[in-house]
Amino acid sequence: MDILFGSIFGFVLWFFARYGLGGFFTVGPNERAVLCTFGRAQRLDNVTTLHDPIAYRLKPEDRERYEYPQVRVTGPGFYWKLPWQSLHRASVATATVSIAYDPEDNMANAGGHVLGAVTKDQLNTGLSGQLRFTVTERNLYAYLFGVKNPVAHVMGYFISILRDRIANFEAPAAAPGLGAGPEDVGGGVQGISINDLRKNLRDLNERMDEECAEAAARYGIHLDAALITGIDPPAEVDSALAAINTAHNHVSSEISLAQAAADQRIVQSKRAVEIETLNAQAEVEPLLALAEQLKELAGQGGPSAVAAYVRNAKLALHRRASQVVLNDVDGGSR
Repeated sequence: MDILFGSIFGFVLWFFARYGLGGFFTVGPNERAVLCTFGRAQRLDNVTTLHDPIAYRLKPEDRERYEYPQVRVTGPGFYWKLPWQSLHRASVATATVSIAYDPEDNMANAGGHVLGAVTKDQLNTGLSGQLRFTVTERNLYAYLFGVKNPVAHVMGYFISILRDRIANFEAPAAAPGLGAGPEDVGGGVQGISINDLRKNLRDLNERMDEECAEAAARYGIHLDAALITGIDPPAEVDSALAAINTAHNHVSSEISLAQAAADQRIVQSKRAVEIETLNAQAEVEPLLALAEQLKELAGQGGPSAVAAYVRNAKLALHRRASQVVLNDVDGGSR
């Protein structure tokens, strides 16, 4: 009897220590947790990710596939759970990894430092950079229960989009009305996608942010930012690209100098035209003023006044002339 009583007392003591005291748990400031009762997560009634704005970017054909239930999320604090409940945690702190990081194989992609990709002109190039991501609290079910390894899934999703962008990348067209600049003249250089990629890294990063916006609805991981910092061509074509870039820079420099000289000549021509116009105006103004005066004189004194003015003007000219030719009435001259 004592043995049975001791066994019962020991079981009760073990059960209280195991599930009573051991049932308390804490959730840290950078953590979120989901309680499962008999293996089923505590869900919000009839609410799925399709009711959340994060699903607005999903394509119509993907909305049914990535419809996850919304679950009750436990925030930071001190809690207690029942014996038949299990706890699943997730860190919501921002993580930064290399774009070549492979969570399933640490030796892949040159040890996680360089990601290989094929450009539009069939060149194998190495990409380096960083990727920041955060587990989204608004789709914690997808992160904890939707896929087996969500980080591997989101990295594969990001890399597949990045390689597709690299393979089909085209430099953005110049804005209409701006005209062709020095960089638009070297048409052969524009066809080299590595040069285009290097000159448009910011545009590439922005496009990656836009196209990866579905990751939160797909895998419960929000991609904060993708920063591609390096694009290295193969060693056998690096020197050729350097030579092409040097030639392109030389051509651009010559074109810029020619345009500057042409602009200077145009400015000088405009100034010369303005000066000649002002000189012509200076010659015309006195004649116009004289015409106005003669008109007023004819109106006030009649034709005789004009004849007297002309006679007086001739006297001044005769005083300065060394010879004077006069016409006779018969038409001769003397």
